[in-house]
Amino acid sequence: MQACAWSVALVGLDGRIVEVEADIGAGLPRTVLVGLADTALSEARDRCKAAVGNTGHSWPASLLTINLSPATLPKTGSHYDLAIVAAVLAAAEVIPRAELAGTVLLGELGLDGRVRPVRGILPAVLAAAQAGFTRVVVPVRQAGEAALVEGLDVLGVGSLAQLVALLRGDPVPEAEPVEVLGEAPSDHRTRPLDLADVVGQVEAKWAVEVAAAGRHHLMFSGPPGVGKTMVAERIPGLLPDLTLTEALEVSAVHSLAGFNLADGLITRPPYSDPHHSASVASIVGGGTRMAKPGAISCAHRGILFLDEAPEFPTRVIDALRTPLESGTVTLGRSEVQARYPARFQLVMASNPCPCGQAATPGAHCSCPPQAVRRYAERISGPIKDRIDISCVFLPLRKAYLAAALQRTESSAVVGERVREARDRQERRLAGTGWRTNGEVSGPYLRRQLPLPDGLQVVENAVNRGRLSPRGVDKVLRVAWTLADLAGRDAPGTDEVAVALAMRRGEQLDRTEAG
Repeated sequence: MQACAWSVALVGLDGRIVEVEADIGAGLPRTVLVGLADTALSEARDRCKAAVGNTGHSWPASLLTINLSPATLPKTGSHYDLAIVAAVLAAAEVIPRAELAGTVLLGELGLDGRVRPVRGILPAVLAAAQAGFTRVVVPVRQAGEAALVEGLDVLGVGSLAQLVALLRGDPVPEAEPVEVLGEAPSDHRTRPLDLADVVGQVEAKWAVEVAAAGRHHLMFSGPPGVGKTMVAERIPGLLPDLTLTEALEVSAVHSLAGFNLADGLITRPPYSDPHHSASVASIVGGGTRMAKPGAISCAHRGILFLDEAPEFPTRVIDALRTPLESGTVTLGRSEVQARYPARFQLVMASNPCPCGQAATPGAHCSCPPQAVRRYAERISGPIKDRIDISCVFLPLRKAYLAAALQRTESSAVVGERVREARDRQERRLAGTGWRTNGEVSGPYLRRQLPLPDGLQVVENAVNRGRLSPRGVDKVLRVAWTLADLAGRDAPGTDEVAVALAMRRGEQLDRTEAG
């Protein structure tokens, strides 16, 4: 007797349909599982057998062969349990084979038959819909997440007994809720912090407005306690909502990373701020057989903030080079390659030296010159060259502090200007696949868009070796963003000069950009 069910294998965010075949044949009682299964999946034989027995049904008392096809595709995870049990029970004629046609089953089984949540429900259901399936069976707690994909009949089950009853058309019994300890909560519904909370630091607020408008990478530098982290945490509040396509993509990554999407799609740009002790695998992504998304993928379409950036291992910082340019990260393993989106906006913050007081007016630095130099060199030149805007924070003076308290703009006001600037960019870049100035390629920037006036200052910087060819493109992108914020059709001499100064981290009066 033979039957089959369907599940999904995830390689990165790409889903592959897996056919789960069960064959009950003659031979001594044993269960054979084939199809390049990892340890968690190999243990499914014992989990499924116990769950079937505790639900009141019998596990086949003869040779049972379970095959996961395609056999050449590595399979990992515990979400195949439901499909395995469904195929076995259909082969044993406990449930009708016809009920499994066009149905994808996802979920982990407990020994008592309860169905537990699993990672990656959203990307797996998206793959099922694209493959033409019309129904999915998922853990009841994740039915809302699966229902985010339109065009599918979603069945949420809390136990194996419920699944059998649904497929047989019998009355559905009650099931105790499954509580999963350590499940990562999703914080994308929390209210964004307000830029009005930041006292003073007018230049820093302007820098983050420009960066948010054009999706430019930022570098903050200054002594401890001047507000670098406070400003960075408020950048997501300036960004516009994600489009539906972006929300699905971001939510799929977070689903695979184990976040709870019970509240619906992630519609706000995410914010990721890993600790400086994080490993390369936790930042970029990793795993033994099937690599998991890291912090840079969880920051896709949002902000990746590296506080105390020089304290991060050099390997971690340098691993950001390729994702910053390509917007994706490819994690190769011996059996498979996983690709994740990583189009994040990088914001780094650092002190000027280990003690934090170097080059600070009125402060005394106790670090020797060699220590200051080594501290600055922890962030490599190639990474610094990928930064669009550098901003130096200075301690506030009493008179300036009093004036700053009287005039502060909220995130809503600044965010409205950001949205208007992004609308201008979207209209100008329509049909190119890009939506912001920070994404535009160098060739398109130089050949398809009109070159601004005032490029002499840029040429002088190149001739003096103070600006690389990549840096020229960075300056032009920021100049276009400054023009968009000012409501101008193209940047001029002033925008180019200000963009160059912002890249160098020079102190600049807010009024110089008009």
